[in-house]
Amino acid sequence: MTKMASWLLWLTMRLIKVIDEELKRLLPEKTARELSAVPLKYENGTVTLMVPSDFNGNYADSLMLATGKWIKFVYADQSEIKSRLNEMYGEKTSHSSSSFRYRVHAKSNNVDISSLRRQLDAAPVVKLVDEIITSGIHWNASDIHIEPYDKYVRVRYRIDGKLTESNPIPYEQRQAAISRIKVMAELDVAERRRPQDGRIRVEGEDRVVDMRVSVIPTDFGEKVVIRILDKSQLKLDIDSLGMTTNQLKPFKDILSKPNGIILVTGPTGSGKTTTLYTALNHIKSTESNIITIEDPIEYNLDGINQSQIKPEINYTFANALRTFLRQDPDIIMVGEIRDHETAEIAVRASLTGHLVLSTLHTNDAASAITRLMNIGIEPYLIASSLSMVIAQRLVRLLCPDCKAEYNPDESELDRLKLTDKSGLKFYSSNGCDKCMGTGYKNRIGVYEILNVDDEISSMILDNVKLSEYRKVISHSNHDLLKDNAIKLLISGQTSFNEVITI
Repeated sequence: MTKMASWLLWLTMRLIKVIDEELKRLLPEKTARELSAVPLKYENGTVTLMVPSDFNGNYADSLMLATGKWIKFVYADQSEIKSRLNEMYGEKTSHSSSSFRYRVHAKSNNVDISSLRRQLDAAPVVKLVDEIITSGIHWNASDIHIEPYDKYVRVRYRIDGKLTESNPIPYEQRQAAISRIKVMAELDVAERRRPQDGRIRVEGEDRVVDMRVSVIPTDFGEKVVIRILDKSQLKLDIDSLGMTTNQLKPFKDILSKPNGIILVTGPTGSGKTTTLYTALNHIKSTESNIITIEDPIEYNLDGINQSQIKPEINYTFANALRTFLRQDPDIIMVGEIRDHETAEIAVRASLTGHLVLSTLHTNDAASAITRLMNIGIEPYLIASSLSMVIAQRLVRLLCPDCKAEYNPDESELDRLKLTDKSGLKFYSSNGCDKCMGTGYKNRIGVYEILNVDDEISSMILDNVKLSEYRKVISHSNHDLLKDNAIKLLISGQTSFNEVITI
């Protein structure tokens, strides 16, 4: 080989190496491996990528955001892709530090790609958002709050119903972090004046987690709340709800009946939807047609037909119920009875041979009856259709790793109106690493049940006072909400502070 040929070969290899480095800079290894995309060349502002023949087009915007360029695809089989990836980036020897990855469904026509790349492709921002989301999943948080203020951005996780503060977002990264979340949730990054709602799907090695994202404008920027819908944490075992034996048996008996209305009451966040889902999971079978109408659908349940209301097209609870009755249903779940029209249709459905489950916002079981009367349902219709009312709350359980026994003082005992005060021991906790310093880990339901039997039906027709219904509940071995919470306190499962909030 001549000196000239040797020099040309060296120059060609050098140029190839430079081009390879440029391509690797345009598409980092992590993104290339996650999306099975190999950069082949870059010219005229367009990157040519080799992707699998079964490539999911939904990833196209992710690649466009990652490179900041327009994309052209060529197709190959998976073995060729893997070989090319190893050739360009080297053999893969370790897994990503995060066990989750994002499937981003960004709408490129709503996004300024060049400006987004400068904001969103920086490694610190990617890592920051990744850590915020994966920490929420790790701690089984139900919500992540990102709240901008004048000189800092607060991050809080709702764990077991209570907000717990975490490390703040560096102020200089606030907009980039929020913009990245908005892109992941298919939101308009340029729109900062109006509220927006979107969804994110996080895929891990062992499960898929869906998230709902809500963004609203505030004085100091956009506040983001991410609702984590982790189906793996949804326990639909009716025996694990937290009902006592005296409550669980009549609940199962009512669920086995072909018609009637079962109402679950309680404030927002008290676990009503979980109780309804658990009931449906208990009674579903190949012989039953179960339909739900929800706002929104929290989790997708196998074997159950779920529908979400859309008020903007007049698809309301009432209108959906009317339609459902033409769908040959056996069991209907209505997310919430909010008005006379929905309540009346639910009553009529139960009287024509359907089992109807729904929720009401009342403080206790007895109040549900007066609530139905207040929205215009006649007492005789309530008496003939209502089968059971369940009131519930969620109580935090003390962390078993750091809880400690103590002797309650007189004021605590008096506040709970305990008559037998001898030898009572309570428990409390100051928190530890295993419970994120909260002192609690997980929650359990506390219930009171009003079984609408002949006695209660007569009382409804006679329009008796609320106190009379409560007497019946307490005399039926079901106990009121506070009574069942006190039992958890005395048994060492929860704390005094949790009980007094009920």
